[in-house]
Amino acid sequence: MPNAYSRAQKAHDDSNSIRLQKLLAQAGFGSRRKCEEMITDGRVEVDGELVTELGSRVNPKTQQVRVDGSRVRVNPNHVTLALNKPRKVLSAMDDPKGRYTLRDIVGDKYERIFHMGRLDYDSEGLILMTNDGELSQHVMHPKYEVEKTYVATVEGRLSGTVCRRLVKTGVQLDDGWIKLDHCAIIDANRDYTMVKVVLHSGKNRIVRRIFGSIGFPVKRLVRTQIGPIKLGDLKSGSYRVLSQTEVRSLSKEVGL
Repeated sequence: MPNAYSRAQKAHDDSNSIRLQKLLAQAGFGSRRKCEEMITDGRVEVDGELVTELGSRVNPKTQQVRVDGSRVRVNPNHVTLALNKPRKVLSAMDDPKGRYTLRDIVGDKYERIFHMGRLDYDSEGLILMTNDGELSQHVMHPKYEVEKTYVATVEGRLSGTVCRRLVKTGVQLDDGWIKLDHCAIIDANRDYTMVKVVLHSGKNRIVRRIFGSIGFPVKRLVRTQIGPIKLGDLKSGSYRVLSQTEVRSLSKEVGL
């Protein structure tokens, strides 16, 4: 049976094949020299077989490469975006009512791109988009429940005691009990409280429902992070392409 190295060598004449160390460098594992060291150190597998010889070539479209057991995902046709959704933008690509949608922000530059998850019409912040179907399925699958971070501005003065109760005990909503993973007050006055919350649930309007159920209606909600991907200083109504390092960290988060 041919090993991974011989299969990689067969890809030599394939126009889509590239050197293994180049593939790893493109995937964000460091310089070519560092990637060569990873290969010779026995950390790289191709199609389930260890590759330690330099000079092998692989086709990223047809062959599976892993480093330290984690899959390397490099497909030149795949793109993943981070988008900062403004208020009054629908988390959809089209709307029969003619409302502003995500397509109005990203345009038609990327073929078959779609959003991974949603934000309600009046909420703002980070939405991830991709044309990588496998990545999208994993990010949105309830099995993985990717951690999400929000900054919520609520009516009234929220106490630290209430925050701790939301983490420790949670609240009962119409569709069951729900707890926050983290809750911290950022700023507060007599009328409003700004609070950072982290939770895994992707249920519809979940943050608004949690605070509304205890008498603190949410006036503004901004999602600032999904898994390892942060909104950062991305301007409202704009987007950026994720680096291969970011895509790799997101993939690892969802078991790819």
